[in-house]
Amino acid sequence: MGVALITPFKNDESVDYDALARLVEYQVKNGTDYLVVCGTTAETPTLTEPEKEEITRFIVRCAAGRLPIVLGVGGNNTKAVVEKLKHEDFNGIDAILSVTPYYNKPSQEGLYQHYAAIAKVSPLPIILYNVPGRTGVNMIAETTLRLAKEFPNICAIKEASGNFTQIDEIIKNKSADFMVISGDDGITFPLITLGAVGVISVIGNAFPSEFSRMVRLALQGDYKSARQIHHHFNELIQLLFVEGNPAGVKSMLAVMGFIDNTLRLPLVPNTIKTYEKIRLVLNELNIKC
Repeated sequence: MGVALITPFKNDESVDYDALARLVEYQVKNGTDYLVVCGTTAETPTLTEPEKEEITRFIVRCAAGRLPIVLGVGGNNTKAVVEKLKHEDFNGIDAILSVTPYYNKPSQEGLYQHYAAIAKVSPLPIILYNVPGRTGVNMIAETTLRLAKEFPNICAIKEASGNFTQIDEIIKNKSADFMVISGDDGITFPLITLGAVGVISVIGNAFPSEFSRMVRLALQGDYKSARQIHHHFNELIQLLFVEGNPAGVKSMLAVMGFIDNTLRLPLVPNTIKTYEKIRLVLNELNIKC
């Protein structure tokens, strides 16, 4: 289980580095296998470049080599991404997560050429990230498999299309060393039964111990025990995304006392109604609030 870390903000919307340090330590001590930094859940579109660099350096220092770090490096300007990969200081970073280009809506050939350009210059292994609900374009299985076959440093895909047929096609036809990672907490368990290797998780921000245990049980073939945890968190996972990510998980972490419930526009906190539902479900799960 990798965790897509949030960016905690103070009430004045500045980065809350004290809260971020606590979150990193919480992940290190509670079963998370690796951290994903400056991904979508981190509200990266609203962070300045200097903030992204400082947040990355800060998390690397806090983790202190105890967990691998995956850094989000993507965009809809291929040349800019390539230049970043050529010149960025990747000290302490183990891999990159690169989202499909958003807004432009490239063709499948355009997606292939975009990632080919990235693969040719990246100094680190690359995890593809397919999330059509956010980007407006779906990378089909054929394109993913083509990239995985032609570029050895493309090692995995975070699949968040929600399309079981597409994901299963990748799993069925991929090479043994190419990894398929769930990009959706709610379907992680069934995807592992199909052959996925784990998840890059949102709910793991709040429940790293419990959710990583579900992943490990499923990977070990103990589907009965894993299914119980999966069902245990079903309602909470649905509430996480009803008003968008990371509003849900930030509400959860605020209820749990980890952070201030602050987001940067255009994102806003959950409504009181959803916040109270989250609080009630946490209480029903016997989680201290």
